[in-house]
Amino acid sequence: MELQAFLIFATTQAVVIASPGTSALLVASQGATNGWRRTVFQMFGMMVATAIYFVMSATGLAALILASKLIFQIIKWVGVGYLVYLGLTALLSRSGGLSVAQTGKVRSRKALFSQGFVVEFANPKVLLFFAAILPQFLDTAAPIAPQIIVMGLTGAAMQFVIYSAYARLGDTLANGGLRAWIVGLINRTAGAALIFAGIKMASVTAER
Repeated sequence: MELQAFLIFATTQAVVIASPGTSALLVASQGATNGWRRTVFQMFGMMVATAIYFVMSATGLAALILASKLIFQIIKWVGVGYLVYLGLTALLSRSGGLSVAQTGKVRSRKALFSQGFVVEFANPKVLLFFAAILPQFLDTAAPIAPQIIVMGLTGAAMQFVIYSAYARLGDTLANGGLRAWIVGLINRTAGAALIFAGIKMASVTAER
């Protein structure tokens, strides 16, 4: 891969990840509720899901999924249902938190990881993005595997750094003098955004 192509890929990835979308708002909400350190487990779940889609796109499996209306619809509607569920949970719960169970106990690391994984993996927009963008940066005249590794690690590093910034922002705002008010505001904003994202996701098609 040429340096210019790599820089364009890295810039594109950074812009997409930094955009205040579903995942970014979710980690900000977690940061406000539980602190940014605990949010790391949720970010790892998102990174694993992204890595899977990354490899699938690079190997052509993503194209097969996009060609199968049934598989694509299953992924899409699971994502729609889960995002709306998370949004309603945040809006209707007494604390407005996305990570506090009904018992009032903070979710386990495994639960946070699973939540991050499902939110990212069940988002067909991620699949569409990688299936449409990734092949354009691969140099078919050079070995594919090293390129996938470099691009994958670059994307993962950016995801971790940028989402950590969102989590820290939520944590910092929540640790101010109006903690309860700030946490509620961040979580309810994230809840509304999740519901909106779920509704928008319902209209996504496999066409690129």
